[in-house]
Amino acid sequence: MLRVTDVDYLGGYLLECTFNDGVKKTVDLAPLLKYPMFAELKDESKFIQFGLDGTLFWANGADIAPEYLYEHGFTSDSVMASEPLP
Repeated sequence: MLRVTDVDYLGGYLLECTFNDGVKKTVDLAPLLKYPMFAELKDESKFIQFGLDGTLFWANGADIAPEYLYEHGFTSDSVMASEPLP
């Protein structure tokens, strides 16, 4: 079962999630802010008040499945691979 074991806030709506398989991925959650459950998290002071219990959650009841974070996240390797070579 996939779980988030650690989260670091990177600024804006970016989070670096570490998963129980050892993989670290950066996830941009800005696209979710258009949905009613996440709308109040546009206020970054509320966004950064997330909790972790195997997944991410907020006081307003919003949460995100680890599978979503894993599938929509990117690793530093994938960023490097997408950069053009000199």
